[in-house]
Formats: sequence, structure tokens, C-alpha cells
Amino acid sequence: MRTVNEWNEKIMAITMKIQKQSPELMKFLGEMPVTIPDEKKPEISVAALKGYYESLKDLLKKYQLEQSTR
Repeated sequence: MRTVNEWNEKIMAITMKIQKQSPELMKFLGEMPVTIPDEKKPEISVAALKGYYESLKDLLKKYQLEQSTR
């Protein structure tokens, strides 16, 4: 099982990849539901970080598939 730090590193890496390969997607990162906490003091859990990473990975994958069909 990955730690909070490991997930943060993975999130940073995929964010940098998105920024370099598909900068037009950067505007959507702040709008993703997982980045908008529904609590005043949200707890950052491994599960939440994993979910966020997976959503970033899915966003990039879907965008790349869409671009390859154009």
C-alpha cells in the first residue's frame, strides 16, 4: 500500500505530465470534484489521494484518445 507521500509524488508527476503534454487541460484540474472539499477541515487520506490520481490519469487518457481520433 502506498503512503500519502508516495501518492503526492505520483500526483505531482502526472500533473507535470499534463502540463507538458496537454497544457490545455490544466484549467480543468481546479474544477475536479475531488479537489473541492465538502468539509471545513477535510482529512487527506490515502484513498482520497488515490482517487484524485486515478481521476487525473483518466482525464489524460480520455483526452489523448480523443485527440488521436481527430
